Amino acid sequence: MMMGPSRLTWVLLGAAVTCVVAQHAPPWTEDCRKSMYPPSGPTYRGPVPWYTINLDLPPYKRWQELLADKTASLKILVNSVKNVVNAFVPSGKIMEMVDQKLSSLLGNLPAPFGEEMRGIADVTGIPYGEIISFNIFYELFTMCTSVITEDKKGHLLHARNMDFGVFLGWNVDNNSWVVTEELKPLTVNLDFQRNNKTVFKSSTFAGYVGMLTGMKPGLFSLTLNERFSTNGGYLGIIEWMLGKKDARWIGFITRSVLENGTSYEEAKNILTKSKILAPAYFILGGNKSGEGCVITRSRKQSLDVYELDTKLDRWYVVQTNYDRWKNPFFLDDRRKPAKICLNRISQENISLADLYDVLSTKPVLNKLTAFTTLIDVTNDRFETYVRDCPDPCIGW
Repeated sequence: MMMGPSRLTWVLLGAAVTCVVAQHAPPWTEDCRKSMYPPSGPTYRGPVPWYTINLDLPPYKRWQELLADKTASLKILVNSVKNVVNAFVPSGKIMEMVDQKLSSLLGNLPAPFGEEMRGIADVTGIPYGEIISFNIFYELFTMCTSVITEDKKGHLLHARNMDFGVFLGWNVDNNSWVVTEELKPLTVNLDFQRNNKTVFKSSTFAGYVGMLTGMKPGLFSLTLNERFSTNGGYLGIIEWMLGKKDARWIGFITRSVLENGTSYEEAKNILTKSKILAPAYFILGGNKSGEGCVITRSRKQSLDVYELDTKLDRWYVVQTNYDRWKNPFFLDDRRKPAKICLNRISQENISLADLYDVLSTKPVLNKLTAFTTLIDVTNDRFETYVRDCPDPCIGW
């Protein structure tokens, strides 16, 4: 029998809170992990495959080879999201609206993204509205940790944990978030090419045409974290539906910057000044000393730009999902453990292997973590690994 929305809400919340309490948090953490790289053991599920996205192809055809491999996994995920939605609204009216009306409500999406999503819908057989909603989910449900560091020689490194799926179904049999687990097989590395040359690289989930993690080799790196706000992405989407279309979609603006940006400063200027559909944190790294920052954004303006400054002993920036001048939610303090571990490593010794250790330390690593990406712009290193967080592990 289908549960009503109130009951399901409490089941999901109860499961999450039970997970947290049972695992001794708050304040729960573990000592900083060491020697986790190269990845192995129970926190490492496996490497991530590479695919080429040919930007010389028409947008409709760009994703067809990738989705031919990932259609089955994408259908499993979409069906799980349907089940969650239908549990809240058992009549099925929400999904009916998604399938039949969402594309017309949103109107023409910015090029080339709308046409790319149509191509994905056709090759997978998944309704276009559901492909759109899959992309919209990333405006609303992403929780991540991003770090940029600068060593004593001025060399920059960038790393992130992609955490996704909170409140989207808790599996009591194996203590995991349903959607998080189903995203892991969809994790891919992408090499976007034009004229057979790399334009940028990214790690993402197959079926999502925006970018949340990427690198322009030799120039800059960019990750996106969700920012919680009452003036959030829901309002931006509603405004778009009502015809106010002067704001840019989050995943689309990051991809556009990665594809077309020519420098760290240009990328910083665009991400600071553009109107966007949802609040966000843009974590941007460059290729020389001092080029690293967290841009805290409301939908309409920049609220803060927090930059690396080794003269002030600010050799790293850490961003989770809370404004740096505010305390994080007491059940979700990933910021403090990350900083403790970075300080123990020190600026003299920091490396990509050390960053992997930091991102492997609970609760920075948690039940929502789908993958970890390590980026070295100067040396053109871009590595992604699917993660697991064995019990005991905090739920988020």
